[in-house]
Amino acid sequence: MTLRTAAGGARALAAIGLAALLLAGCGAADRNSDSGAAPAEKAPVQGAPGGAAPDREAAKGQAGTGAPDLRVDQRAIIYTGTMRVQVDDVEGAARRAVDAVTATGGFVGGDQRRSVDASAQAELELRVPAAKFSPLVEELATYGRQQRREIRTQDVTEETVDLDARIITQRARVDSARRLLARANTVPELVSLENEVTRREADLASLEAKKRRLADLTALSTITVTFVGRDASTADEEEEDRTGFMVGLRGGWTVFLASMGVLLTVLGALLPWLLLIGVPVTAIVVLLRRRRQRRRPTPPVGPVGGGRPPTPSGPPPVPATRSAP
Repeated sequence: MTLRTAAGGARALAAIGLAALLLAGCGAADRNSDSGAAPAEKAPVQGAPGGAAPDREAAKGQAGTGAPDLRVDQRAIIYTGTMRVQVDDVEGAARRAVDAVTATGGFVGGDQRRSVDASAQAELELRVPAAKFSPLVEELATYGRQQRREIRTQDVTEETVDLDARIITQRARVDSARRLLARANTVPELVSLENEVTRREADLASLEAKKRRLADLTALSTITVTFVGRDASTADEEEEDRTGFMVGLRGGWTVFLASMGVLLTVLGALLPWLLLIGVPVTAIVVLLRRRRQRRRPTPPVGPVGGGRPPTPSGPPPVPATRSAP
């Protein structure tokens, strides 16, 4: 029994020692793996300009599986805006707006001004790069009291992509027609191919013109700003669609005055002709009537010659009644 007990204890000690060795080996392997993984993790950080971008692009691709192919900054968007600002000095505000749009790399597409003291008005059409659109709008609003602002956007990305595809296809058609034209042998074939080449080149030029127009609208946004004086806000701030008896009365009176003005204008234009032609014509008509009245014979007063006697106008005589015998 003593020998068996001793042998069992030896086997237990051996098992414990083997387990300790295994645990020590696993810990060393973990430490080695940790120490080897650290440089691998630090490597992308050291080479961030070249190695981090693919990871970000891959993450974007995994995160936005259902997102559109183009980002917002890659889309073709047309920005247009209209605004109205009340200022103390209309001319000064207009000069500041022109300087501001010129500083951003844009230009003035239209300029209409009306100087009438405090009710002066200046309407400017400003073409500004799309990236400077919002900052310029905010700057123009600080020139005075903003009364109205309206911003509109139009996404023409699909139209631009479609135009690009159609232009590529049309260029290929033009090239193929030119190759056929170079191999033409007969005069009728030459004339027919020349007409086809001309038609295809015209279609290509039309598509390229549309593409340039879209490129201009997307590259340069349009801001139509109106600067008004201090006295120009009362009438413009009233709602145009107001209803009521007084509004109808004012509208009717305005229409009546306008109609009378038109009528008097027409009368004034016709008056010289009426005096030049109407007076002589009236005088001639009066003279002709008088001559006709003088030439007309007077009717006879009584019967002339052996005519029938006049019919008595009174009632016929009543016969006398005869008396009885």
